[in-house]
Amino acid sequence: MSAEPSCPWSTWSGHALVVGGGGIGQALLGELAARAPGLQLWCSQRRPLAAAEAVSGGVGAVRQLSLDVSDDDSLQALRQWALEQLAPLRLVIYAAGVLQEGSMTPEKRLSQVNRHAFERSFSVNAWGPLLVAQALEAALPRDQPALFASLSARVGSIGDNRLGGWYAYRAAKAAQNQLLSTLAIEWRRRLPQVCVTLLHPGTTATALSAPFRSAVAPPQLFSPERAASQLLDVLERQTPAESGRFLAWDGREIPW
Repeated sequence: MSAEPSCPWSTWSGHALVVGGGGIGQALLGELAARAPGLQLWCSQRRPLAAAEAVSGGVGAVRQLSLDVSDDDSLQALRQWALEQLAPLRLVIYAAGVLQEGSMTPEKRLSQVNRHAFERSFSVNAWGPLLVAQALEAALPRDQPALFASLSARVGSIGDNRLGGWYAYRAAKAAQNQLLSTLAIEWRRRLPQVCVTLLHPGTTATALSAPFRSAVAPPQLFSPERAASQLLDVLERQTPAESGRFLAWDGREIPW
């Protein structure tokens, strides 16, 4: 990473939305509140309807809106509301994700693959960030830099796949990478001030990773706060000219 960002967080103003209120999402809001006091922070949580409301307690002056990324009506409500309330939307970080849910767990072998797990994983991990981008596109600025980032995963890298397994999650993250890489190409023409970035946060001590991190050495297991800090360090150094990159928490490129 370069020594100094060209546009430090302390200079940002407007609105910022973190999609997903899990461990990393909440930590990102806390870091942004400290680093970018000029941004009005919003966080989405999954609820039946999409409507904005103030949050009491929690992270600073964060406001909450309801969003189900698997529901078209909720996404349409987000589109309408963003136009009225979120412009200029300077920063979006898609931090929602699903790895296991109910009977859905990462597959260790082909015999465990099932259609429901694929559909659910793709709905949240692949289509979710692209449909959120579609809903928010009109609220993004045309006359100042903006960032659209999404949490991907190294396991979504085809070139880095050494262990196999985890069919649905790997495929959904790989699909997310392709979808947002394609979006970056389109926005270079239509929204040239917007930088799209795919981010691998590293193994983080959250509910999502809890059942799968026993073999992770302590130095490689990040707290949500450390992961958030590292991700914002990487994002702070991205410019529209670098849109479409797939980066790890330390700023290094990850093979597609």
